Amino acid sequence: MLFVDTSRRGRPFAKDPAVVRFNSQYLLYYTLPTFGDGRPGDGWAIGIARSVDLDSWEKIGEILPEQAPERNGLCAPDAIVLDGKVHLFYQTYGNGRKDAICHAVSYDGVRFRRNPTNPIFAPTGAWNCGRAIDADVIPHGDRLLLYWATRDPDFQVQMLGVSAAPLASDFGRDRWTQLCDASILKPELPWERKCIEAPALCRRAGRLFMFYGGGYNNEPQQIGCAVSDDGVRWTRLADEPFLPNGAPGAWNASESGHPFVFTDDDGRTYLFFQGNNDMGQTWYLSWQEVAWQSVMPYLSSIEDSYEERSR
Repeated sequence: MLFVDTSRRGRPFAKDPAVVRFNSQYLLYYTLPTFGDGRPGDGWAIGIARSVDLDSWEKIGEILPEQAPERNGLCAPDAIVLDGKVHLFYQTYGNGRKDAICHAVSYDGVRFRRNPTNPIFAPTGAWNCGRAIDADVIPHGDRLLLYWATRDPDFQVQMLGVSAAPLASDFGRDRWTQLCDASILKPELPWERKCIEAPALCRRAGRLFMFYGGGYNNEPQQIGCAVSDDGVRWTRLADEPFLPNGAPGAWNASESGHPFVFTDDDGRTYLFFQGNNDMGQTWYLSWQEVAWQSVMPYLSSIEDSYEERSR
């Protein structure tokens, strides 16, 4: 599966995937660029597509800047279904150190009502620059854990943090508690360079697994994986990428990045990610299935994935 959107710049451009199953269909949320033609109010936005099989997608809408914090754009969506509603966590765009996490909710997956307290979260502490991007959430006990990327005060190194809000809340700004006074995962391995971002969470056998992007865009960015029992302390599964960029000439030769983990109703796990082979002139979205052996993840072959899903 390669999903593209050419509506904005006349060339394929779709980044930062997030997928949910909602009302007997799959919904894909992704980042759209500006039109770039000088039109008033031209900002980054979020596209929406739907599918019945995870393979063929039809674009059905866009989420455009609406609130004051979004005036330069919004992007990098994370989606989750809670109590029959789609909750979207996303970031503002183009504000440098002031970019932060916002929240919206929808009864149909297309029309969203903004949280009136947006932005709902930005980090504090001398160890970071005050910026939060790349949200991802997962329920954990009676709380919703919010993972985010930030940078060091010199704005050079990208790293991860985590916050929590009561699961039975409106997720407004005053509901979040930062759970860390230092990064929970920062670049240490050579392939991670100076960037760990785009946390993507799932749960397996009571443990939390985090897939993440290592390296800035097209350095190449590649996908790693770490595991935790409490959601705060993390251990990498390996020193090498879980999903590397493709070989020369492959569609993802320049990067395999910005992961999102989708667990379907049947328990199967899909790792969505972005890629390109032209250093970011185009951007495509795809997925690979994650299989599990002894509670450890590995990439299932594409052939095995399609054979299993066709049964």
